Amino acid sequence: MTIISCLRTVSKPSLISQFSKPKPKPKTQQSSSLVVSSIVMSYDKELAAAKKVASLAARLCLKVQKALLQSDVQSKNDKSPVTVADYGSQALVSFALQKEFPSEPFSLVAEEDSKDLRQDGAQETLERITKLVNETLASDGAYNTSTLSTEDVIRAIDGGKSEGGSHGRHWVLDPIDGTKGFVRGDQYAIALALLDEGKVVLGVLACPNLPLASIVGDNQHSSNNEVGCLFFAQVGAGTYMQSLSGSLPVKVQVTAIENSEEASFFESYEAAHSNRDLSSLIAKVFPLFLCLSFGQ
Repeated sequence: MTIISCLRTVSKPSLISQFSKPKPKPKTQQSSSLVVSSIVMSYDKELAAAKKVASLAARLCLKVQKALLQSDVQSKNDKSPVTVADYGSQALVSFALQKEFPSEPFSLVAEEDSKDLRQDGAQETLERITKLVNETLASDGAYNTSTLSTEDVIRAIDGGKSEGGSHGRHWVLDPIDGTKGFVRGDQYAIALALLDEGKVVLGVLACPNLPLASIVGDNQHSSNNEVGCLFFAQVGAGTYMQSLSGSLPVKVQVTAIENSEEASFFESYEAAHSNRDLSSLIAKVFPLFLCLSFGQ
């Protein structure tokens, strides 16, 4: 599951046109253009909250990755790795979003549930997750809340069990997009999006290990060794990137390169998630610099 597509979707002309370029209507209905304008602007609060909670989750994940212990890695029934950071990230995002919008119906579609954490022998893991969530909340200081119990964290994790739907608002979360990359000490992302009446209206991607210089280039003011990027997009407003430490946003856009030999072509690091034969064929037909992305 990835939210990178959400960052693309909210900037697609076909979707933007539904909001910013309404069809001409009779003069008696001209006020609808004001409604359209308000729709475009109505997600500022949600975007600010999404950036905030994704950055918090990135802080938690980075802390775990730096001191990754073998006991932090469990195995789900489908044999894919699950980490303390996976559960902690989801618990933190779920809890924080509910704090951000206490009077609104809450719906979160996420990957994890607490089933494995309720098993015999998982108490130590659950206590570690709870400690990490509490430490992260305390370090931020934005939420005036008492220390969470293990049961509070269980409830927060299970807050992501919504089935979503085409009506209402639904948050969609991948607590760690790229679990194998995380375990390797490599690239991963915290991916969060908001759907409103079945449409993606915003997306946030927190990449704790992504070098800032690889995105902003040499023309922007940033330390060459600064690491940690936050990408975000809102319908009708384009896509931007800033450092996780809070630098000024930089607009992200498609490169103007016309010579394919100067372009980069990306595919998944995991062979099972891409068609390597097709990628090789494309690279032969159009001379490209082939790269491996971290999406897993």
